[in-house]
Amino acid sequence: MPAEWVAIGSVAALLAVHLTAEARGAPALRALGKVGASAALVALALALGVEGAFERGILAGLVLSVLGDALLLSRRRLAFLGGLVAFLLAHVAYAAAFARVTHPSLALALVVLAATGTALRWLWAGLGDLRIPVVAYCAVISAMLWLALGVERPAVRAGALLFYLSDLLVARDRFVKPGMSNRVVGLPLYYAGQLLLALAVG
Repeated sequence: MPAEWVAIGSVAALLAVHLTAEARGAPALRALGKVGASAALVALALALGVEGAFERGILAGLVLSVLGDALLLSRRRLAFLGGLVAFLLAHVAYAAAFARVTHPSLALALVVLAATGTALRWLWAGLGDLRIPVVAYCAVISAMLWLALGVERPAVRAGALLFYLSDLLVARDRFVKPGMSNRVVGLPLYYAGQLLLALAVG
């Protein structure tokens, strides 16, 4: 069976474990499902072959995302900040990879900035003293998305966009309206996006 199908099946099964454990309050299975699904994507990238600078950038982003996912399992402030930094660095790694193969558009830059500005306005009241780190994160993920949208590979464009959208659900859960619905919608978007980015290695 090709590595791609093994990875897709593994991620889907582990995501189901995570969401079920989340709903039932089983922290060990919750952690296993989430971190396991992220680790499966790293394994997929390695199986497809990490040979050039683009591929190494994608792999670095996937590895940093595993760390971010592990930290965000906690609701504690310090863990959240650590997860924010890990994902910020993941987006830096992705952006560096995309910068090698992109043909970015000024019009798309304006669209991404408008979308991010609208999202920040929506979140602003709930950010409190986390405004500076969240704004910094938004700047980096916006740059990542803009560069990705200029890449000719559809998997990169779609993957980055899904990742961006999934982060809106993470922000909603943290700063606007916590609830299981954020994870039921956001996590499939996140893992689909990461899967597409991992497949771009091949």
